[in-house]
Amino acid sequence: MLVVALDPPFGRNNDKRALNVALETSDFSAGYKVGLPLILEEGVFVVREIKESTGKPVIVDFKLADIGEVMLYTTRKLLEYGADAIIAHGFIGVNGALDALISESKRRGFHLILVTSMTHKDSERFIDKHFEELLRVAIDHEVHGVVVPATKPRLINIARRILGSKFKIYSPGIGVQGAEPGSAICAGADYEIVGRLITRSESPRKAAEYVSRTQRERWVECHGLQ
Repeated sequence: MLVVALDPPFGRNNDKRALNVALETSDFSAGYKVGLPLILEEGVFVVREIKESTGKPVIVDFKLADIGEVMLYTTRKLLEYGADAIIAHGFIGVNGALDALISESKRRGFHLILVTSMTHKDSERFIDKHFEELLRVAIDHEVHGVVVPATKPRLINIARRILGSKFKIYSPGIGVQGAEPGSAICAGADYEIVGRLITRSESPRKAAEYVSRTQRERWVECHGLQ
């Protein structure tokens, strides 16, 4: 249920590398998310380093939003370095854009995850008004999953109702951005993406253990299994 977002800086004094945090949290994490800040800080080799050292899948989150040819080239390079999943924006549409990634994901077997909403305020103004249309893109083209913020439980509820159980829902926004661990799971998400609450704590391992334990407790509460 927990995906750790490895966005620098790490530790209280910026004294850790991504691999240190990954190894400390691997007992509690289902996988890791890396973005452009980490690639610029430590290099693209860090994707394979994390994957091979922890044995966990790595999601590369560049929020791709370009024409198909450019995104396809970027994706193929990331796959060379061990990426298991790629995050792209859903709002760019399919024809001449996402169709290239959709075809490649089916051919190569990597997971394609589409952003359908974001945590910042203006997502409501520009992206969220097309939320259900973006979910329909995910359904029609059978992608792996979607990103729906933990700070918007109502949208998670809607997404789960429309998507059913076949598609995965990934929810960022736990901790610093305001959502409590386990809240997105309770609303219907499959995974909560947690970054700074874990990576900038004094003990990433203890923080990851806390999040994981809280997720399980909330899941039991929400499903009436006490």
